[in-house]
Amino acid sequence: MTDPTMFQQQFRAAQTLHRQGRLRDAEAAYKALLAYVPARETVLRAMVQLYLDAGHAGPAINVLTALTDIAPGNPAYPDTLAGLYGETGQIAEAITTYRALLARHADLGNSWYNLARLEKRDGQFETALASYDRALAAGIEGPEEVHLNRGIIYADCLMRPVEAERELQAALAHNPAYVPALLNLANLQEERADRDAALATYEKILATAPGCHEALARYANLKGAHDTDDPLIGRLKQALDRSDVAPDDRTSLEFALGKLFNDTGHHDSAFGHYARANALSRAAGATYDRAAQERQTNSLIETFSSAWFQALEPVSDAAPVFLCGMFRSGSTLAEQVLGSHPLVTPGGELDFWVQTVARELSPFPDAVRSLDSAARRMLAERYTQMISRLYPDAGIVTDKRPDNFLYIGLIKSLFPKARIVHTRRDALDNCLSVFFLHLGHSMGYATDLLDAGHFYLEQERLMAHWKALFPDTIHTLDYDSLVADPRPEIERLLAFLGLQWEDRCLDFHTLGNVVKTASYWQVRKPLYKSASGRWRHYERQIAPLKAYLAKHRS
Repeated sequence: MTDPTMFQQQFRAAQTLHRQGRLRDAEAAYKALLAYVPARETVLRAMVQLYLDAGHAGPAINVLTALTDIAPGNPAYPDTLAGLYGETGQIAEAITTYRALLARHADLGNSWYNLARLEKRDGQFETALASYDRALAAGIEGPEEVHLNRGIIYADCLMRPVEAERELQAALAHNPAYVPALLNLANLQEERADRDAALATYEKILATAPGCHEALARYANLKGAHDTDDPLIGRLKQALDRSDVAPDDRTSLEFALGKLFNDTGHHDSAFGHYARANALSRAAGATYDRAAQERQTNSLIETFSSAWFQALEPVSDAAPVFLCGMFRSGSTLAEQVLGSHPLVTPGGELDFWVQTVARELSPFPDAVRSLDSAARRMLAERYTQMISRLYPDAGIVTDKRPDNFLYIGLIKSLFPKARIVHTRRDALDNCLSVFFLHLGHSMGYATDLLDAGHFYLEQERLMAHWKALFPDTIHTLDYDSLVADPRPEIERLLAFLGLQWEDRCLDFHTLGNVVKTASYWQVRKPLYKSASGRWRHYERQIAPLKAYLAKHRS
């Protein structure tokens, strides 16, 4: 085609087909017009929009790649291409495309911001911080959001709370009423056991944004109540009476009311609110498949067999320390006790194993079998390098992510000398505790007491397998025994790790570290026994759980 008038007529006809939703016909019409070279870029742009409208990411990426080649000076094409790579989970390609774009157009603040988000997602935390800095230098709009994201990296990924607070304060300097920064600041203050500062920050949020129900729920959880006449209970109920409360906020408010009624000893009311909160979580997508969980346990036991381990070539002499078990089984308490020892650094809940499995070892555990010695050695080195980077010059560093019990087989295939502390607790108390906690949708078992009981038993079954394989390097720490008579339990724990007794391990609650779990206020107190046997306050409500556990343990 050489006639521009004819091209315009046919191009308008293709656009009409596109608007009418006749996408296949429009695609054919656009492709026919590509022969008209002077307007090739115009046609390709239209085809990108058509593929995006149709939800066809692959063809859209191909056309955007062609546009980038045709017009290398136009930053919009690689910018859109990189964004599409990111949306489709092609993180490496997205990062490469953004970096090539920014090498030519360094003033694109939004592109630096999007690159930083992808780098964080890819675990490149220091690089992400630098990219966020470039976004600020380019004069990006909304700099408070950039500082917030930098603060989150410092707080959650690099375990550097001082820098995290600095970034959050920088965000608030730009926008003093920026609620996301205030919420993160209050959370950081709670993790650092600065109760008064956290309460003041929540009060500031509620003064400037009274409709922030998440802040109200957190404030109630922290402040507590002494009787049912407490105005805070009425305030939570008033919030729940509103019809415009988002489901997630309603869930948080119900959990907060459950805690306040539990604090005041009104257990029937407390359980009712907790039950409603968990019902809302299930309605929002929190699910649990008992059969799938059993299949996973079976697969782990079959894959990580004694014969398989015997055939492995050792790849590391390192002896990292892991604390794992059920959520709410005492792992945070165990880490605080150990962290009070001068030779131990509490590392907190590190995401290395869950992220590595999700990104690199799917399907798990089958993919582990294909790792040769070189791949396993590289993986072991990455883990030890991460620990060294986060905690330079530390001696023993504890990795306390409870669900690492799922990855003990993988861990032991890399680190035969790894030492595992399995925290366990009375099943009824443990299941009730997770039912009373607002956990994420990935832990759907927590929203139903019988599902929690099933998950507890599957965890016990898998741990029995690991203990049979590695009896000398797995130590069971019983929460109820620890709080009943702490010294002998702590002595055995320290001996397991080759550590001498330290009196300060009994004063773990004075440790001035950051605690990034739901137990951060419990471990700021001396040992107390009231959490052991708490299920008796709810004996009527948990009778089905008690019967279920008795039946399936027999």
